[in-house]
Amino acid sequence: MTDLSNVIPAQTGRSWRSTKHAAEYLLLRGLVGLLHILPLDFGSWAMGSLWRLVAPRLRRHDRALRHLAAAYPTKSAAEIDTLARAMWMDLGRTFAESLMVDRIVKAGRVEDASGPLIEAVKASGKGVVFVSLHTGNWELVVIPTVTNGIKVAGVYQRMKNPKVDDYVALVRRDRYPRGLFVKGADVGKKLLRIVRGGGAIALLADLRDRNGLSVPFFDRPAPSTTFPALLARGSDALLVAARVIRTHGVRFRIEAEILDIPRTDDRNADVDAATHLTHQLFEKWVREHPEQWMWAHRRWG
Repeated sequence: MTDLSNVIPAQTGRSWRSTKHAAEYLLLRGLVGLLHILPLDFGSWAMGSLWRLVAPRLRRHDRALRHLAAAYPTKSAAEIDTLARAMWMDLGRTFAESLMVDRIVKAGRVEDASGPLIEAVKASGKGVVFVSLHTGNWELVVIPTVTNGIKVAGVYQRMKNPKVDDYVALVRRDRYPRGLFVKGADVGKKLLRIVRGGGAIALLADLRDRNGLSVPFFDRPAPSTTFPALLARGSDALLVAARVIRTHGVRFRIEAEILDIPRTDDRNADVDAATHLTHQLFEKWVREHPEQWMWAHRRWG
């Protein structure tokens, strides 16, 4: 007789996960439908307001408060709390807007201040490594490459729900015509081939990398990825930092600048220097609009 003691719980677990994933997917599609019915500004504001109301009751709010207090030691507790709540508002807006990118672009809500630089980058004929950070609405950061005909590849973290993951990847696909790759051990080789072939890739580089280089960020050591600098230095490619600024409501400005990568006989030192330079610029940008950066993630460890 077959022993079903181990089989039945496993089947029950798979069934539960499948039901949960289906429910999450249907909820997401329902939210997408609702957001496309609502006026653009109201949908963004409503989601931001919901996050601003709920998030301060969660554990990540305490982490955001600690990070903000360490970054701004002269600010009062009330000022720090105000900044954190404004951050949640921005993140809630970003979540809703990430499902309405096409509407935002078609409505002319994105001011591209990077146009001349992007044209120069395109004319150089070199490979390009675009780096950005989680500020403003980072889902929009590659819009200038789309409008200027630069085919970019990107990397993303796969979501636990495969149905939601497939849908989100589909929504993003047109913004990354060279491919949208799942983060993993083999993705580096794929990106290296693209850059060495004169192509372009776009990466978010402000998250903690526990195996990365420790660089000062708000006067505290922060383990940071060297991958963008390594790709650019090793491929004679351009390293371009870009950001999205929320100027008002659902209106944005995109800015970019080319980072000067040292090219000496010491490749490792060059990569380290370029990584430091990247995060110096990131810190400068965050200080200009601190409420628009994602303070709740584990940036410092």
